[in-house]
Amino acid sequence: MRRYPVLLSALGLLAFLCLWEAFPKLNVVSQSLLPPPSALPAAFMREFGSGVWLEMVGLSLGHYVMGFAWGAGLGAILGVLTGMYLDLEAALAWVVRLLRPIPNLAWAPFAIIWFGVDQAAAVFIISIGVFWIVFFAAQASIRSVDRDLIEVADAFGFRGGLEKLSKVLLPAATPGILVGLRTALGQAWMAVVAAELSGVSGLGSRMMQASSLLATDIVVVYMLTMAVLYGVMDAAFVFAQSRLLRWKP
Repeated sequence: MRRYPVLLSALGLLAFLCLWEAFPKLNVVSQSLLPPPSALPAAFMREFGSGVWLEMVGLSLGHYVMGFAWGAGLGAILGVLTGMYLDLEAALAWVVRLLRPIPNLAWAPFAIIWFGVDQAAAVFIISIGVFWIVFFAAQASIRSVDRDLIEVADAFGFRGGLEKLSKVLLPAATPGILVGLRTALGQAWMAVVAAELSGVSGLGSRMMQASSLLATDIVVVYMLTMAVLYGVMDAAFVFAQSRLLRWKP
């Protein structure tokens, strides 16, 4: 069976779904607390038919893309700069140590005060979570570039910071930075729910509305929606990564 990992994965998923279906049906847990998988298609069709599902997905995707873009962009830029310049890293060292341990959700009160209950607040919270992952990945990737490459670049006259960055450091650090970006893809979805708990419309707020009414089938529908959206994005990212790193053996 070890030769057929896809078959093993399918069997594992099937066993999981069978157990999930059995627990509510056998009254091990109440169906109002844990809806069986067989109840989910009808719940999905109700949400989809009313147009709520598409609206919530569209809103959350907007928050997700904007938050990821801002967080990843700023994190990559600052991470690369601190990786290149030791003085800049030293100047920001205590600022990073002060702010890094603060979780995304702790910024929610300030996000609401600064931006109101608006999509900008959700984007702000999401971007914070993404920022730190990409920042540290970019910084570590720049620092881990082989010193021999830098010496060769100096020997060939690539002494300017921008020229050395574009010709040597960035190409060598790209694989590590992409690993950080891929990790941030998942973190951003976690942050979407936290961001939308503040009342901003989207998948997270819809889940909270449904849970307050004990509509757990609707909650699970949106949980699975996020899982599918992340899976699609992750697969697309892996494909783009493989194309971008075709030169890598």
